[in-house]
Amino acid sequence: MSKYVKQLITEHYRRRLEGVDSAVLVNVIGLDANRTRRLRRELADKNIRLMVVKNTLAARAFRGTPLEKAFENISGPTAICWGGEDIVALAKEVMRFAKDEDFAPFTTKGGVLEGEPLTPQQVEEISKWPSRQELLAQLAARLMGPASTLMNALAGPGSTLAGQLKQLAEGEKAGSEGDSGAAETGAS
Repeated sequence: MSKYVKQLITEHYRRRLEGVDSAVLVNVIGLDANRTRRLRRELADKNIRLMVVKNTLAARAFRGTPLEKAFENISGPTAICWGGEDIVALAKEVMRFAKDEDFAPFTTKGGVLEGEPLTPQQVEEISKWPSRQELLAQLAARLMGPASTLMNALAGPGSTLAGQLKQLAEGEKAGSEGDSGAAETGAS
């Protein structure tokens, strides 16, 4: 490969992944064309991109970027996956395909999270984290919990007092009706 072609490929990598700070490296060698097309389509449905790269050119292209450390100790054919809602969603999808027998040679090779390198085991661990939506739901529940407890504590004595006042009012009403009924029977 000529120096000019290498430079073009390096620039292409740099432009495609500009602004990306988290990615997962995978091995797609061994997948036939149909499975590769299906893999790319299913990843694209989740807004995840996959690009096969040449390690030396990728290392050169990503020098000085958050993706630089992903290619420090990588060997063999490599593809890079990036995108999705966040790194957790990306890791979940990659691990789903890695565990699927239909995509048997597909495996994780590591990755990078905000400039820090990840091992394949760390990628698997990240895939077990709660998603962004799950974290937001947990946060909302934790924020609403004390407020709900406070509202119940404030409403409890008020509703007890209201119930007691209602009983008193009904008791007086029943007592006054009983007195007027006794007066009517005594007058007859």
